[in-house]
This record gives sequence, C-alpha cells and structure tokens, in this order.
Amino acid sequence: MEAEPAAAGAAGAEMAAQEPGRCAYFVERKKRFCKMVPAPGRRFCGEHGQQEKESDRKRIPCPLDPKHTVYEDQLQKHLKKCNSREKPKPVPISCLSKEELEDLITKLKNASNGLELQLKEQIMSHQALQEALNDPKNGESAFKHLKQQASILGNMEKLHLLGPGRCFVEFGAGRGKLSHWVDIALQNAENVQFLLVERATTRFKVDGKHKRRDSIFERLQVDIQHLCLNKVPILEEKKLPLVGIGKHLCGAATDLALRCLVESYTTCCDGENEEPVLKRSKSDMTEVASNSFIDSERNKDDTLENSKPVAGIVIALCCHHRCDWTHYVGREFFKSIGLGPVEFHYYQRMSSWATCGMRESITKASMNDEESEDQTGNKEEHDQTDSRTESGSDTLQGLLPAEERKEIGCLCKLLIDHGRIEYLQQRGYKAALQYYTESAVSLENVLLTAVPR
Repeated sequence: MEAEPAAAGAAGAEMAAQEPGRCAYFVERKKRFCKMVPAPGRRFCGEHGQQEKESDRKRIPCPLDPKHTVYEDQLQKHLKKCNSREKPKPVPISCLSKEELEDLITKLKNASNGLELQLKEQIMSHQALQEALNDPKNGESAFKHLKQQASILGNMEKLHLLGPGRCFVEFGAGRGKLSHWVDIALQNAENVQFLLVERATTRFKVDGKHKRRDSIFERLQVDIQHLCLNKVPILEEKKLPLVGIGKHLCGAATDLALRCLVESYTTCCDGENEEPVLKRSKSDMTEVASNSFIDSERNKDDTLENSKPVAGIVIALCCHHRCDWTHYVGREFFKSIGLGPVEFHYYQRMSSWATCGMRESITKASMNDEESEDQTGNKEEHDQTDSRTESGSDTLQGLLPAEERKEIGCLCKLLIDHGRIEYLQQRGYKAALQYYTESAVSLENVLLTAVPR
C-alpha cells in the first residue's frame, strides 16, 4: 500500500467514520480509513506505523513487492514469510523418479479401494429438445450439445427439480443455452426465475429466444469465488428455492459453485465489496438493481435451520486438470485418507491421462454458424480445446503404457469427484455421480447431482 500523508485525507475523513479498534490512517485513494487492526496501545497498524510520532523505527518498501512496507530492522525475517515470495513448486511429473511415481500410483489405488469404480449410466432425454434434436440442419457438434442438454434436463426431471416456484442458477453460463432449454421445458410453469453467472464478457444471442414473457432472466458478470448469493436482489425478493446447474463447469469452478450454494448461501457475508457488472437480457421484465456482492467470510456458527433452501444441484463436470487445492471442497476427504496438497497436485495433472490420447484423435465435426460461433467464442465444450495441457512432459510416453495411463487418469478423476460427493453428503445432501451421455458424445460425460436428504 502506498504511503500517503494523513493530512491529505483530512477533508475526505469527514465523509467516512473511523471504525472502532481500527487503524486511524485515512486512505485517500479509497476515501475511507484503513481497516487493519493496530497493536494494543497503538493508533496505527504496522503498515502505517510511521504515523506514530513516538515511533523512531523506519519502514521501507518490501523488495519483493513495493506495494507494502516493512520495518527495516525486521526485513530479513519478513522476507522469509512474505506472501509475495516465490513459493516452491512441485516438480513436473516427468521429473519424478520411477520410485516416486510408483508411490503416487500405489497411494492412488489404495485410496480408490472401496469406491464405486463403474458409475451408473443415467442417459436420458427430454421432450423440450425433441424438435431441435430432429432438426436436420444441425451439424454433428450441435447435435452432441443438444443430446447433453437433453440428458441434463431428463436427469433434473427425474430428481423432481423441473417445476414451478424455482430459481435456476446457471454457473459458467456462457451464452445461457442450458437455462434456455430449462425455460422451454417450463413454459407452462409459474413463478420461475433464472440467474446466469458468467465472469467473461458474453454476447447474449440466446437470451432473445426465451419463449415466456413472464420468465425472469438476469445475468451477473462476476467470478464465482466473489459471488455471495445472499446479496443478490433477485434471490432476496422472492426467496425461491434454488437449483444450481452447469454444463461442463471447468475444474475449480465446480468447487467454487458448490461452496457458493452450500456455504455462502447459508451464511452471512462479510468483507470488501465487489460490484460485478449486472446485465439484463431483452426479455427481463424486472428492474435491475446493482447491490454489491461480497466475498464470503463464512460464519461457522450459522446452522442449517437458518439456511435458505437449495432444492438441488446438477452439474456436468469437466477439466479436472484445472482443479486447485485452494478451492477444492474435498480437502477433508483427502486428508482423511492420508493425502494432501502434493498428491492432489499430481492427481489433478494425471487426471488428464483419462482422455488425452482420445482428444488428439477427435476431428472437428461439421457445425452450423451458430454452433461454430458458440464453440470459438465461448468454449462451452472442452473436449476438443485443452489437449495441449495434457500433451508433452506430463504424459510420460514410453514409461507407462497408454492403457495404464488411461486407467490411472480415470482413477484420479473419480477420487477428486468422490471428495466432492463426501463434501455434499456431510452437509445434508444425497449426492451421486453418473454417466449422463456416451463418451462418443463427450469425453467429459459425468454428471454430479445432489438433492437435500
């Protein structure tokens, strides 16, 4: 944080009150007082300690990150624990010795003992998509997307999640096609809302196709990790039960979405305001409010009795190699079986072995203009996009046979997903994994579902 004269903020300080027990330094750039807590008997925090007249200790910019300062006589101690220091990184899989690799694989197989290795097939369809599925104008790629969307809706209907009086929150919504088909399926239902969450700037071509004038569609341009559903006006207004949905929600985004639904929607939010861009589709008949959305400092004292209802979760999983230990919801499960962040790092990398050989053999299917634009502009389908992340050193070509690599990759994906199931079960949900489409339609063909017990 840049040092600024306290006097410079004197005029602005009149506009913002200093919070009790907080630093007395006024941050002119932010038009508020510093929120750090000073040491007992001090008026200023360590960052602004130079403001203390009685202090003769000199603070200097940190050489690792000049945005913050440190006492000069404590520099060496600070450098050892500074958050800006270069962290040690696990070595690439290709640099592991044969013994180290074998140890990782042994741990993986031991951890997988007792897990359901062959998932149940739950390949379904829904009448809302029958006309589109039979349209001869669709190319192969468009047809594959439609089959996946139809099966997701079929699974939602089987779980009694398609009905009136619901708010459907689509995470990683992209152009909102999944919500679009849910809207078509519920065209005769009343009191239905849609909240489409997407961090990227997106063209809303599908939003203009909503059939029902009374359906409420609202978009939020925000990263899921910064979204607190408790503060979304559309959800606060009617307090409808939520159904969290997603089609090919990449890696860590799945964990962020699960935590957003299961934790941040059942606890109070606290922290710095983050104001995502609120966008309204053409058919939205409601006023768009721009209240703030804040990072959740989760209140562990809140109970399920005080929670707002989440009626169900249906997410098509994707890109386990993009998972991250920091956001992973199954950390307690990993720790319970003697695994930690190091093993997780290697397993999430090795998870790509399940499909990397098959990805390279997939050729681009013919597609109409709309579907082609959807693929290149939004990358909804990840089966054909990230092959470069699995190629190269991490594939250990020549060291392990292709079939063994594929088997290990599948076990890694299963173990990571099981951690998510354990997380949901411990929080009162009946959760399951199933194949929702054929591997010929999508290599990422596992659907996670959860409903309250």
